[in-house]
Amino acid sequence: MTTRDEHSNSDSAYFNDPENVAEMARLLGQDRLITKGMGGLISERSDLSGIQRILDVACGPGGWALEIAATYPEIEVVGIDVSQVMINYANTQVRVQNLHNASFQVMDIQKALNFPDRSFDLVNARFLNFLPAAAWSPLMQEVGRITRPGGTIRLTESEWWYFTNSPALENLNATFIRALKLQGESFSQSGRFTGVLPMLGRFLLNAGCVNVNYKAHAIDYSYGTEAHEGLRHDAGIVFKLFQPFIVRLGIATQEDVNQLYEQMQTEMAQADFRGLMLPLTAWGEKP
Repeated sequence: MTTRDEHSNSDSAYFNDPENVAEMARLLGQDRLITKGMGGLISERSDLSGIQRILDVACGPGGWALEIAATYPEIEVVGIDVSQVMINYANTQVRVQNLHNASFQVMDIQKALNFPDRSFDLVNARFLNFLPAAAWSPLMQEVGRITRPGGTIRLTESEWWYFTNSPALENLNATFIRALKLQGESFSQSGRFTGVLPMLGRFLLNAGCVNVNYKAHAIDYSYGTEAHEGLRHDAGIVFKLFQPFIVRLGIATQEDVNQLYEQMQTEMAQADFRGLMLPLTAWGEKP
């Protein structure tokens, strides 16, 4: 997931610079932690027979797609992202890892996808909750168009992001969600949540899917767990990179954000810190 930056030259403009190297490093670390925490690459499906071609939408630096390509050399894997830096990194990894079945290209998912109809057996999209609410419907129509009959569309989302006992992290999280609401990137009437999770089934139906199913995941990143340090680091980068966005919208002052940020760092490092991430995967079949 590459996030928005209002000052990008792209019409889709991502609120956090998609060419930011720190963001790329964050996404790589986050991707590994979340894939493992969700029980694997496609934990709801052990049999990939019949799948010949996979698309990873908003692939970032390609972590999930590269791992799929390495694990299933008989499957062609394509990744798309708005960021040239991310795509360059992913294509470099294709060469370094000698993966003959993977390729990556720059593409803005808020525009028509440059693929023929019925191009893919599986279309995967994780953590697109940076998208404006109005962008989901045309995207899902495009995803449905490029999915072959009998193919699968797979969506994974999570509320932003952190269910914890850290007051500062809770406040930062709420502040950022309010910013998303002001930007039109929320399905929640109250603005307390992004509201994306209840919409996943509708997105799949809008893409023409049938047999919609769900699988919930729980990733414990409390102090002392395997995921703690990685997701603590992830939160530190997220809320550092997103500070200008929050301040620019007038939701909080830089001083207030700085104070919350330092408090968050302290609280997440304490031995009594508790945290859960709760991703939800929804998938459906294209008839």
